[in-house]
Amino acid sequence: MSLGFSHPKPFPGDILEFPRNKYFSHFGIYYGERDGVPYVAHLTCRDSETKLLLFGRALKSEVKLDPVEVVGQRYKVRNMLDEIHPPRDFYSVVKPAIDDMMGKDITFDILFHNSEHQATLFRYGLKKSTQIEKVCSDWLKL
Repeated sequence: MSLGFSHPKPFPGDILEFPRNKYFSHFGIYYGERDGVPYVAHLTCRDSETKLLLFGRALKSEVKLDPVEVVGQRYKVRNMLDEIHPPRDFYSVVKPAIDDMMGKDITFDILFHNSEHQATLFRYGLKKSTQIEKVCSDWLKL
C-alpha cells in the first residue's frame, strides 16, 4: 500500500489513515492537541476480549480519544470525499459529535460500521468506506 504514509501536519477535523496491512487501514479524526500532544478520535474495541471479531463484528466498541502516536507511527491525511461532499465545521459540528459519542456502546461491523465509516460520518455526515468498496469489488471479480 504505497500511499506515502508519513507525518503530515493535520488540522482538526482531518481524517487520518493508519496502515494496518495490505488490505485494510484504521481511520480516525484529528482532534487537535492537548498539552502539545496530538490526539485522534477513532472507533476501537473497548477491551482485549472484543478484539477477536465474531463474523466481522465487535459488540463492545466505542469512539475513543488517543494520542496519534498510540494509534500509529505512520499515517496520512485522507480527506477523500472533500471534492464531492463539503466537510462539516469541526468546532460547531464534528467536535461536539465526537464528544457526545465517546464512551457510548457502538457495534463495530467490518462491512457496515468500521473506523472509516465512523470517520466519514463525523467529517461529512455520511458513512462511507472506500476500502470495503474496493475489497467487495475485488471479490465480485473472482
